[in-house]
Amino acid sequence: MSTRTPPAPAAPTSAPPATSTAASRPKLPRWAPWAVFAAAAVAAFLVGRLTSPNLALLVIYTVVLGTVVLYVVSRVVEGPRKATDRLVTSVVYSAFGIAMVPLLSLVYEVTRRGAERLDGEFLNSSLVGITGEGGGAYHAIMGTLIITALTTLISVPIGLLTAIYLVEYGNGRLKKAITFLVDVMTGIPSIVAGLFAYALFALFLGPGIRLGIAGAVALSVLMIPVVVRSAEEVLKLVPNELREAAYALGVPRWRTIVKVVLPTAVAGLGAGITLAIARVIGETAPLLITVGITNATNLDPFDSRMATLPVYAYYQLTQPGVPPEFAIDRAWTAALILIILVMGLNVVARLISRFFAPKNSR
Repeated sequence: MSTRTPPAPAAPTSAPPATSTAASRPKLPRWAPWAVFAAAAVAAFLVGRLTSPNLALLVIYTVVLGTVVLYVVSRVVEGPRKATDRLVTSVVYSAFGIAMVPLLSLVYEVTRRGAERLDGEFLNSSLVGITGEGGGAYHAIMGTLIITALTTLISVPIGLLTAIYLVEYGNGRLKKAITFLVDVMTGIPSIVAGLFAYALFALFLGPGIRLGIAGAVALSVLMIPVVVRSAEEVLKLVPNELREAAYALGVPRWRTIVKVVLPTAVAGLGAGITLAIARVIGETAPLLITVGITNATNLDPFDSRMATLPVYAYYQLTQPGVPPEFAIDRAWTAALILIILVMGLNVVARLISRFFAPKNSR
């Protein structure tokens, strides 16, 4: 009886590796998007020669045309998935670029027009006896600094203590009511704050009163809710483990707040307060009502009118006198100084957040 040897199994044929359709498609070179938008800019410029649009329309034409062309080319070459990705990327970058156009235009124009009078005379003299060329904004600069300092002294303690109550102590209906009122005050129009402060001081000192301290109170109405909201969010970021460790050692709550919570959150608190100051330093409407304007230097916020940079620029622009060009130049320079102050405060806020932040390393 013969035994039959079973046939050896056939060796499996190896199938070729599957390649995805997306991976097999060609890709556009890195310079392709730049070339497309450059061509779109040239086309927009040529269209502008025919229709005479302004710079803003040229930018919009370039962005829209470049995005559409890039999407079509990418869809033909790379497929719909990559084309959609390029479309979304182009929209995001284009939105950022369009948002930067008015900001850069504003900074450029104010710097170009304001730098002409930014000299020693402008920083060290007032407008007493000046009817044409010359004069400065020393009295307005000092008035702005004094009123802003008073606003900070009023707003920071109230706002910080309110935030501490909301985070550390508050609960129930009172906390909800305070949070609701703070949210409402955040959106209050600045002119309403000025009217409130004017009515408050007119009630005790009579109508027509103009004082620097009244302007500080009006700006405090605008600054307090900003301080409360920023400080509240920063205090919420302090880990609860730090509080619980202090409580476990028998430290009372108020001492935990002073020795543990506030030092941990000092970087965020300082940055938030600095940004709140930058928020109110350029307000004009409340100061028009409560402080007014003067050509002389007055450093006493409790005695008559004071000059401030926003109101100074407003009056130099709306009531320039004859000839008007000298007053308009002073208005541009005052606006430039305000921008420098706001930018400086933002830089200070970033430095505070960087150098006073708690270190993670042991």
